[in-house]
Amino acid sequence: MARELKEEERINALDNAYKIISRNLPDYTYKCQNHSSTNGIYKAIGNTEWTTGFWPGELWLMYEYSKDEILASVGNIFVESFLKRIKEKISVDHHDMGFLYTPSCVAPWKLKQNAHAREAAILAANQLISRFQEKGQFIQAWGILGAKDNYRYIIDCLLNLPLLYWATEETGDQKYKEIALKHTATCLKNSFRPDYSTFHTFFMDPATGDPVRGETCQGYKADSSWARGQAWGVYGLALSYRYTKDRSYLDLFEHVAQYFLSRLPDDMIPYWDLIFSTGDEPRDSSSASIVACGFLEASESYKKLGEYDKCIKYTSLAKELLAAVYDTCMVWPDDKETNGLVKHGTYSKKSPYNTCTPEGVDECVSWGDYYWLEALMRLSGEWKCYW
Repeated sequence: MARELKEEERINALDNAYKIISRNLPDYTYKCQNHSSTNGIYKAIGNTEWTTGFWPGELWLMYEYSKDEILASVGNIFVESFLKRIKEKISVDHHDMGFLYTPSCVAPWKLKQNAHAREAAILAANQLISRFQEKGQFIQAWGILGAKDNYRYIIDCLLNLPLLYWATEETGDQKYKEIALKHTATCLKNSFRPDYSTFHTFFMDPATGDPVRGETCQGYKADSSWARGQAWGVYGLALSYRYTKDRSYLDLFEHVAQYFLSRLPDDMIPYWDLIFSTGDEPRDSSSASIVACGFLEASESYKKLGEYDKCIKYTSLAKELLAAVYDTCMVWPDDKETNGLVKHGTYSKKSPYNTCTPEGVDECVSWGDYYWLEALMRLSGEWKCYW
């Protein structure tokens, strides 16, 4: 029987993370972490990848935990980098504006009222809606706008949409929220199969806007369920309910969550694709932390609805997932072979059927570190959501 993370373990995990992150500051104050480690170590890179917002997000989470102003100071340095990136349109021709700008800029606006952070995040929201396709009603993920071979969206985008809801709250302009709602409606129509597994990507017809087919890029094959894609579905639906109060999102969340849980191995660390439930395939610990965040987000919503049985259920499940990460994947400060926080993540695993570039397999991954910390902070019951 799975065990739940204990409160003393939560504090221990946050203390460990604070030590490791503080130790990493000299390497990642004016440089970003790469998306995944190589032999356990994150390469220091410029601010060009879709993942570079997660390291600043970790700084803000740790600032909230420790009240260490040095972390806030470094976080503010990154605000300037992200403002420059969006103003100069450096590697922003894709949909990942939420992953980039919510943890790096929305967070310091909420925590420190950093005006440059607000400016950068609103510019990022404008960039995101510029990729909205009227024919098909979706935000195009990658590639040249309108190109047939890239006329698709991906399930990950559910985590980019909170940036749009936030932009409407900040500016009063409804266009951001309206596009978020349209994209979500398209996603719900097409991306979830009858068994509540998920397609990673979904193509639309550029001439008619009609749905064409689901495909994978990073999953094992088109009709399997990539673990991180399923995780984005779980957390994305919970966040969609936060902003819309549309109960259908929460109802679908339960089914998508159950599919994820049904495919877990005994140790509760998912394989990189949920087609696997036994064997020697690589795991993806980041998916467990993402789902834990989704469960805690949903638990908060159920509490507000007065549905306390479901509130307790999803809090308990989140603690079970986090205990599994703690027991098998968490990095301890005396481990000098890695400078990440969570081992056994997978970025892109090549298969005979997918199109991805193999990298970051059985490594630390930046979002895995970030969502691990977010889940731990959520369990305090006091954390205010960045998303």
